[in-house]
Amino acid sequence: MTTTDDLTLSVSDLPQSTSDRRIKTFRAIPSPDTLRNELPLTARRALAVQRDRDEIAAILAGHDDRLIVVVGPCSVHDPVAALDYARRLAPLATAYADRLKIVMRVYFEKPRTTVGWKGLINDPGMDETYDVERGLRTARSLLLDIIDLGLPVGTEFLEPTSPQYIADAVAWGAIGARTTESQVHRQLASGLSMPIGFKNGTDGNVQVAVDGVRAAAAPHVFFGVDDFGLGAVVETVGNTDCHIILRGGTRGPNYDDASVADAITGLTKAGLAPKVMVDCSHANSGKDHIRQAEVARELAATIRASRAAGEEPTISGVMLESFLVAGAQSTDAAPLTYGQSVTDKCMAWDPTAEVLAALAQS
Repeated sequence: MTTTDDLTLSVSDLPQSTSDRRIKTFRAIPSPDTLRNELPLTARRALAVQRDRDEIAAILAGHDDRLIVVVGPCSVHDPVAALDYARRLAPLATAYADRLKIVMRVYFEKPRTTVGWKGLINDPGMDETYDVERGLRTARSLLLDIIDLGLPVGTEFLEPTSPQYIADAVAWGAIGARTTESQVHRQLASGLSMPIGFKNGTDGNVQVAVDGVRAAAAPHVFFGVDDFGLGAVVETVGNTDCHIILRGGTRGPNYDDASVADAITGLTKAGLAPKVMVDCSHANSGKDHIRQAEVARELAATIRASRAAGEEPTISGVMLESFLVAGAQSTDAAPLTYGQSVTDKCMAWDPTAEVLAALAQS
């Protein structure tokens, strides 16, 4: 009997390699330790980040009756405009500090349904040069500048390696609707040092977010990289400061009283804190930046009514997509409009300030 192993193959018939057949190139980047030393989180900054994390966790646990408000651009493409926005937001964060815990949304990684610009870290020049090293430095530098203004920052974690470069400066994080079912991201969240919100699925399924919170609270062992960029086995203790984010889905919005009650029931059955955050954008507003402000005002009224009735509000936070200029523009626009989103449509600054005032009054 002749087997495949018995066949004689010429050298020309043999593959040169059976791995990396579709990899164009590997490019070295600095280790996380190198970048963090180059752009350090000073002791003062570290104290601010830890304080903000503790306060956010206390709100989510029901020990602090303030409302978390995560507000800022859909994704950062222009660090100058983002810092301009932060300088406007910081005074309001101080003015409303007794009622709101304002966290600036500073998203660097953009998940795509198919293809498109993947965010500032991946392609900081928006020119398909993919200068990731520059993107990492730009992102970390911006985070430090915003912290120096007295603002906590929040971001979505998409790539499992990038948190090693920036997570020490982040007060709150999110796992997006496209990755909330991902085992990789649930494991990642279990080892992150800040509170993490899991969004419901793109179809509106809330249970996957509840499952994500439960999974992230448990210890995990998985493959990763260490501070020096070397492959490592990562062991975590679990993150008990996680929560769900209602963002609507293909079946419509889910911020109404019945939907929130259903989410609370699911959390309670899972033995989790009965608190939710509501994303006023995405499917909850039909990605309409004008409607987004209306959703936020409806939530403010709901919270106000709960407090007036002597009830503990179940909504612990809201998310808003907001920038200096209303709407959105294409990444191909020439020139780009300063302060306008290049991804999802955002509220302009003035209506954002009005919404923050309404939330503070609630």
